Amino acid sequence: MSLEIKVPAVGESITEVTLAQWLKQDGDYVEMDENIAELESDKATFELPAEKAGILKIIAQEGDTLEIGAVVCTIEDGDAPAGGADKKEEAPAAKEETTALAKEETESSDSYAAGTASPAAAKILREKGIDPSTIKGTGKDGRITKEDAEKAQAKPATPKAESKPAAAPASSTPVAAAGSRNERREKMTSLRKTIAKRLVSVKNETAMLTTFNEVNMQPIMDLRAKYKDAFKEKHGVGLGFMSFFTKAVTMALKEWPAVNARIEENEIVYSDFADISIAVSAPKGLVVPVIRNAESMSLYQIEKEVINLATKARDNKLTIEEMTGGTFTITNGGVFGSMMSTPIINAPQSAILGMHNIVQRPVAENGQVVIRPMMYIALSYDHRTIDGRESVSFLVRVKQLLEDPARLLLEV
Repeated sequence: MSLEIKVPAVGESITEVTLAQWLKQDGDYVEMDENIAELESDKATFELPAEKAGILKIIAQEGDTLEIGAVVCTIEDGDAPAGGADKKEEAPAAKEETTALAKEETESSDSYAAGTASPAAAKILREKGIDPSTIKGTGKDGRITKEDAEKAQAKPATPKAESKPAAAPASSTPVAAAGSRNERREKMTSLRKTIAKRLVSVKNETAMLTTFNEVNMQPIMDLRAKYKDAFKEKHGVGLGFMSFFTKAVTMALKEWPAVNARIEENEIVYSDFADISIAVSAPKGLVVPVIRNAESMSLYQIEKEVINLATKARDNKLTIEEMTGGTFTITNGGVFGSMMSTPIINAPQSAILGMHNIVQRPVAENGQVVIRPMMYIALSYDHRTIDGRESVSFLVRVKQLLEDPARLLLEV
């Protein structure tokens, strides 16, 4: 008896997903709860497990857009392979033939036996217009892997001598560009399409402005240098910059609640809690997991949650719930070397704080020019809910707290 495996419901707002990749091949034996495919929604990537053990029969193909409840595959009744007993009997007879074939391939540099391509690899080769038989796979038994397909380049056809067109006059011959001019096309993922749509929507539907300031990071750097070993020994995590910024933001939000508000139809909703979204660069695009009730957390609790969410993001393990909500966002372009930027608001929130790289710069301090580690910070905000006075005062308060980190502990 066969069992249909359908697209599961993954969230109230999600109506369709994209079949990103098959992890198993058609006809493979799969165990119960073994992951057989990756599905991608407009918010996250998740794995599809087998609901029973048996033989996999693929129905949907990679790249297909599927509605919730659509049949992805079936699992037929069947037993696991017998452990290779037949293979052992055939091994002695096949050994000489395998050795001869290997020798033949070694001696010939112009041709080789190409293996079969995985579903993901076959799709990439089709898009590039490359014949799989021209690719030498590095996978098991010569199988062409996804990495092989991504590295493969189409070989230009050599024209026959008799079919060469007559040479054009030298004066009309275009100058060929030096170097490779290959192009490739990739279908936008559901996540990337949603990101693009939301960013354009924010630019078009909000009155977005950005205000800037700079922070002397020396006090925080001195504090970290003094206590980082004791902090890690006691709490098991390092003392990073993100916990200081998160703590400073939550304190400033209490004083300027409009920065923590959002518009819903004809109302402004004010939150008395701070759910801080942390922008993280994941393999398949930007994601913003949320630290819930960050205003009630200590520095080490924030650090642990940041590490937990960032690790899940890199491994594509974030759930829809972990990325839903948020009242304010922090993004750190400084890790990539950004000196200054105007971050885009993470709708429906009203503001986002941008951190940047730390640069040693000359600054005036007590009438003297000194060198200090300085960081530009930027607050992009929706002018419909936040006035200039509130935005500037909020950013100044964040600067004040960061330049005197004792205030973060004493909450003054």
